[in-house]
Amino acid sequence: MDRDLYIYLPPGVQGKSDRKCPALLAVVGFTGTGASLFNRDPLAEDLKSRMDRLIAKGAMPPTIVVAPDCFTRLGGNQYINSSATGNYEDYLIHEIIPFVEKTYSVGHWGVFGKSSGGYGSIVLGMRHPEIFKALADHSGDANFELCYIPDVPKALDSFLKAGGPREWLEKFWADSNRHRREYNNPLNILAMAAHYSPNPDSPHLGIDFPFDLKTGAFNFEVWERWRAWDPVNMVDKHVGNLKKLRLIYIDCGTKDEFALHWGARALAKAISGHGIRVHHEEFDDGHMSISYRYDTSLPLLANALTED
Repeated sequence: MDRDLYIYLPPGVQGKSDRKCPALLAVVGFTGTGASLFNRDPLAEDLKSRMDRLIAKGAMPPTIVVAPDCFTRLGGNQYINSSATGNYEDYLIHEIIPFVEKTYSVGHWGVFGKSSGGYGSIVLGMRHPEIFKALADHSGDANFELCYIPDVPKALDSFLKAGGPREWLEKFWADSNRHRREYNNPLNILAMAAHYSPNPDSPHLGIDFPFDLKTGAFNFEVWERWRAWDPVNMVDKHVGNLKKLRLIYIDCGTKDEFALHWGARALAKAISGHGIRVHHEEFDDGHMSISYRYDTSLPLLANALTED
């Protein structure tokens, strides 16, 4: 299957040369794709315009940005390997990164993203410091008990009404309007279960759920598989890797609708508790339409990647 790959090249950079530029892997939020970053928005600034402006005024050095398409039938990606969605971590590490390095003169790599992209950034950064030297996690999924469990009851209702997760997903894709708000919770829970608790032998789309689909009874064994992928819980096993990073940037709005500001706080504390420096910021806003925060993170990332 062919995938689109969007690459921002700073002015004057083309192909291979003696001049190496830092590169940033951009991983996007749920229901998004790499192209979304470059969409024109009359009320905001697209990524190309933002990069041009930040580089022109000297806030950051010329930097390449690589934005892959990792959209899935389940609505998005957490950028980890899963038998239910595909091995997207391998795809990024073993296909996208080598392709870009073969095509352009790349220095050090960083990774950034928001929401599911923020999750992907922290997880990819802590798992692959041999590639990524810096990361920016904007409003990323963390502290799963607070950010996911509130979605479960509505998701259960939707699955039961449709006849099961498979039937619900078929109904979703058959609808000409897939932006209905009623789809948000079940789609999110379905996708998260596909990433955190896949099971090829499960009759439910190859996915195990941390709750009974008929009674709602909680399955703690499956939930522990989810918790193993919670960045807050991953920190202790990746301390050595986190210490190798030049920059760990985490931010979230104090009005985040998914309680991810609590996840950011818990994650920052878990990392700093090991004596690792974390750049943690909060701001007065919610979860949506916060791409203006890239004005802060992108220069920090690019400058960290060009340090001697």
